[in-house]
Formats: sequence, C-alpha cells, structure tokens
Amino acid sequence: MLQRLLTLLSPLDWGALALFLCSWLGYSYVADRAKRSALGLRGVTHLRRIEWAREMTQRENRITDASLIGDLKASVSFYANATIYIIAGLIAVAGTLERVVSFTEELPFARQTSRELLEAKMFVLIGIFIFAYFKFTWSLRQFNFLSILLGATPPKGSASDVLERAGERFALMSSLAGDEFNRGIRAYYYGFAVLGWFVHPGLFVALTLAILAVLWRRDFRSHTLHALSD
Repeated sequence: MLQRLLTLLSPLDWGALALFLCSWLGYSYVADRAKRSALGLRGVTHLRRIEWAREMTQRENRITDASLIGDLKASVSFYANATIYIIAGLIAVAGTLERVVSFTEELPFARQTSRELLEAKMFVLIGIFIFAYFKFTWSLRQFNFLSILLGATPPKGSASDVLERAGERFALMSSLAGDEFNRGIRAYYYGFAVLGWFVHPGLFVALTLAILAVLWRRDFRSHTLHALSD
C-alpha cells in the first residue's frame, strides 16, 4: 500500500504535502508553545481569563459567569456538530469519486488524476476534519469541567489563598479549553488548503502559504490583538 502511494504522488505532490505539514505543525508550535505565543492572541487572552477569574471569585452572584461559560459551550458545540456533517459529506463524496474526477478535469490548470490519487487526497481531508472533531469535543468537555470549577469556587469572603487557588484553576481550565477550540478552528483553515490539492499541487502550495499568512496576521498583527492587549 505504501509503495503504491509512493508511485501515485509526484515529487511536486510530495513537496506540497511536506510544506503543508511543516506549515501546520510549525505554526502550531509558534502560536501555542513557543515564547512568542505570549505576545499573540493566545497569551493575551489568557491574561484576560486571569482577570475574569479574579472578578469571578469576588462576585457573590455568579450567574453572569455561568452564562458566559454557556455561550462558550454553545459555540464549541456548534462547530463539533458541523464537523460531523462535514465528515459525513466527505465520506459520501468518496463514494462518487468518478464525478469528482470528471469535475476536476474540466477546471482550468487542473491535472489529470486517477481515482486512487483522489482517494488518498480525500482521506487526508477527512483525517483533518476528524482531527478537528476531536479537538472540538475535548474543548467542550473542558468547558464542562470549567462549569464544575465554577460551582466548586468558594463564596466571596472565604480565605484569600483559597479563592486565589480557585481562580488559578478556573483561568487555567478556561485557557486549556480555548486552546483546544483554536486548534480545531486552525484545522478548518488548513482543510481549505487541501481543497486546492484536488486541482493542482501549485494551488495547494499557494493556499497553504496564504492561510499561514492569514493566521499569523490574526494572531500577532491584528486589531483584535491590539484591543485585547494592555
């Protein structure tokens, strides 16, 4: 099977796929784990979550906090449900690849391709959205845990060290859930890049670089980052 796949993909296909993987994995490291991530949306949003946790521990009535968590859960749940439909749709398309072959052949600059190669590309695309689904559902579970931490937070007026520890746990869990949600959204972006691969590896490369530029600008150069920063 592996040998067959090696013969199906041209050197240009392999190069485009390698660039795609390096772009996704490399950017994920920079945005989520490198020191520079503290300067982007992830790091700044974590600071705002810490402020939220501090305010939460000082409130007598925490209905507002519960409502905010509910809104976050609803957003993640929407994406998780939508991803299931996308995966089902892609699997259905995989069963009618003859039509996809005829459609791509009519596109300008499209390369002639075989059913086996289209199947390989389709499974790559399905795998990306399965990855996104796992990220969204794990994020949703973590927001459920956040609700538990909210309910377990001692009332206002408790010992300051107890409230501080509760706030730290709350902020950390909120950030962990948000990070998983961001990774799922990022998978959506890179899934769009793979669509270009069905037309031509060159378009795949162009879309990968364009998405990398969009993600970088939004995380590190956007007006949203400026508004959230001190």
